[in-house]
Order: sequence, then C-alpha cells, then structure tokens
Amino acid sequence: MPSSNSASKSAKAVRAAGKVSPSRKGGGGKGQLPKKRQIPWMAIGAAAVIIALIGALAYSLVPKYREQAELDKYTPSAQKKDPSDQIAGVVKKDYAQGAGKHVDPTQRVAYDQKPPFGGPHDQAWADCTGVVYAKPIRTENAVHSLEHGAVWITYNPDKVDAAGIDTLKKKVEGKQYTLMSPYPGLDSAVSLQSWGHQLKLDSPEDKRINQFITALRQNQYAYPEVGAACSNPYFDRENPAPFDPAPPGPDAVPMDGKGIQTDQSELGGGLPGIPGVPGIPGVPGVPGLPGAPGMPGLPGLPGAPVEPTAAP
Repeated sequence: MPSSNSASKSAKAVRAAGKVSPSRKGGGGKGQLPKKRQIPWMAIGAAAVIIALIGALAYSLVPKYREQAELDKYTPSAQKKDPSDQIAGVVKKDYAQGAGKHVDPTQRVAYDQKPPFGGPHDQAWADCTGVVYAKPIRTENAVHSLEHGAVWITYNPDKVDAAGIDTLKKKVEGKQYTLMSPYPGLDSAVSLQSWGHQLKLDSPEDKRINQFITALRQNQYAYPEVGAACSNPYFDRENPAPFDPAPPGPDAVPMDGKGIQTDQSELGGGLPGIPGVPGIPGVPGVPGLPGAPGMPGLPGLPGAPVEPTAAP
C-alpha cells in the first residue's frame, strides 16, 4: 500500500501538470475556446441610415424625373407646333377675327364659350405673372392675357375644395404667363384656357393640367401677340374688375369684333415692318398715336398704333 506521503506528491504533480497543459494556455493550441467577436453596431446603423436616405431620395426624385420625361412629349417645337393635339379632351377654335380687337371697360363681349378662350377683349390685360386671384375676374381682361400667351386656370368654387385649390395654386404661383381665378357656375370642376384652346376636367389632380400648361404656355405658334408682356402693374390684383355672370345683352360686341378697328401692333407679336419686335407697351386709357411721325431708326412706322397697355 502506498504511503500517504507518496499520494500527496502524486496529487501535487497532477495539479502542476494541469496548470501548464498546452490545451489550456494561450498560443492557439487545440481545444482553445474562440474569443467572442464584437458586432459593429455603429457602422451597421450608419449604413442603414445612408441606405434609407438614398431610398427616400429615389422615391422622391424618380417620379419627378419620370414626369418631366413625360412632359417633354408636350413641349412645342417647329416640328410639333401644337402638342395639345395629343391631349385628350382639348377643344380648339380659331379666333383670328377677334385678335387685336379691344373693347372699352364698360363693354361686354358676346363670348361663345364659358369661360371664353378667344375673341375681342378689354384693352387692359389681367396681370398674368403667376397671379392667383381670390375673386372672379372680368372675362374681357382675362382673354387679353390669353392673347399674350398665358394659360388661365379657372375652377368652380362649389366643386373644388381647399385642398384642390392648393393643388392648382402650386401650378400657378410664381410662374410667368399663368393666372388663376374662381369661375362661378362653371360646368366642370376645373377648366384651362389658352388662346384658341380649352380643357375641362373633373379633378385638380388630373395629369393633363401639366400637359396643357407645357404645350400651350407661351407657345409661340399658338397665340397672336408673341413677345407681349404679362406684367400689368395698372391691373388691381386685390380688387380686379369684377366678373359679371349676367348674359351680355343685345348691345354686346360680337365675336368677330365687327365695327372695331384691329390694333395691328398686336398681330404676330411685332410692329408693321419690324417682325419679331414686341408691340410697344403703353398705359391703359392713353390712346394710340395716329399720325405720329416715324421714329428714328424705325422707318416705315408713321402713325403706328400703340397698344394702350402697361409697361412690363
């Protein structure tokens, strides 16, 4: 039987061997437990934020790029002078006889459409520099704006709610050669007018609104007075000449403007003998200058009438 002293020594030897066993010490020996790796949560979070931002930008911008690409189809050119032919529902009429024919502020025109989109008109145009009129405006003033290349958006205040009005405002505010006003009694929710063109719609959200504006706003092939200004500081934006819903009456000026002399300075956007030069602006109420001698540098213009309109 081994002595207790020998057993004690053997136990100590076993414990000592365990302390220096290569399987328990560092150095990559067999049986070593792997160290626990830390997950880079901050890097993953930053990457997730970047991906979310890219997704949000794509969600926001891609539809706009698509819409712009779609609207390019409605941009006028020498090869495609009237892209509105591609827009379903557009009504077209020839109002050449009414171009350049002015009525007095007290006169009415027997317009053949509601709202009108061509024909004789007031000598002062409604300011169309992206103005949103809170009140209905006199149609004779608005038609003159169309002659200058503007798009006039009208809506029935009984059929379009506040959200719809805001949607339409965004298409007008701050955009040159546009104007907007309520039109009581309109037979549709929304109606768009340019010279000789009209589109009636049931919703302010209709995508054809942007198509119409793209095709006809300042389309040089589609309105008489190319180059004319839309700004009219003499037209009261806050209290414009009021809309008259009553029938025009038997003394109204006919659509052909019979008996009214045409202001030649308004036709073709230029003065006689000087193609391409916009009509000389004037001040409402100031008559033209018949018999005035030719201006230096502008031969061939004796007695050229001056449109009684506001300076741009």
